Amino acid sequence: MLNVIILDDESKAIQSLEWELKSFCPNVCVLATFTNPFDAKDFLLNNSIDCIFLDIDMPQMDGFRFLEFFPQREFSVIITTAYDQYGIQALKMQALDYLLKPIDSDDLIKSIEKIRAYKNSTNIKDILEDMLLNINTLQTINSRKINISCDGKIYFLEPNEILFCESDGNYCNVFLENGQKLFLTQILKNIEEKLPKNIFYRVHNSFVVNLNKVREYQKNEGYLVLTNGKHIPVSRTKKGLFLEK
Repeated sequence: MLNVIILDDESKAIQSLEWELKSFCPNVCVLATFTNPFDAKDFLLNNSIDCIFLDIDMPQMDGFRFLEFFPQREFSVIITTAYDQYGIQALKMQALDYLLKPIDSDDLIKSIEKIRAYKNSTNIKDILEDMLLNINTLQTINSRKINISCDGKIYFLEPNEILFCESDGNYCNVFLENGQKLFLTQILKNIEEKLPKNIFYRVHNSFVVNLNKVREYQKNEGYLVLTNGKHIPVSRTKKGLFLEK
């Protein structure tokens, strides 16, 4: 069963696509439909799907801007539009297919086949990823690397390669000693749980730091300075345990 959603500012277009999916595409479940892109965004942040059928021309936010909220997405994207000038941009945004309205049933069936093929290939990649992660887990605590998924890759990092991690709402950034910054589509708490607690500490609601990289602590101002010169605030409730550590 493929689980899909539809985002289109026109209710009639949604109804038409729902009917075609029900009539010509067995084993496809439309989990939800949206005319408001912000409602669709909230849904995707809390639910797993196989594909979104996405309209481009919407008054509140066009479809390509909507996809910018999901730079690392695990679902396929099928562009639906009445215009044919967006093909190249659709490719750049890694859309799986491009359907012109009114949508032809044969074209829709081919798109569904592409979604299934993509899902199967993704399942194989997931198995390989699990194998890699399990190998890493079997290492001793002292030699274990930290695995971080970012930009379609899995980074295996030595703990001391990480300077600090910073929350960015529902996302977070990991700053490395070599100056690289990794943008992750997950909350800070998820990354914190991967880090060895003997050298990493959450000194503030928005910051987890590598204690080996702390150069000084400014007591009056209430912030620490890392080896790269970065100033990190220390909350009052965390100060005592931070100094103890």
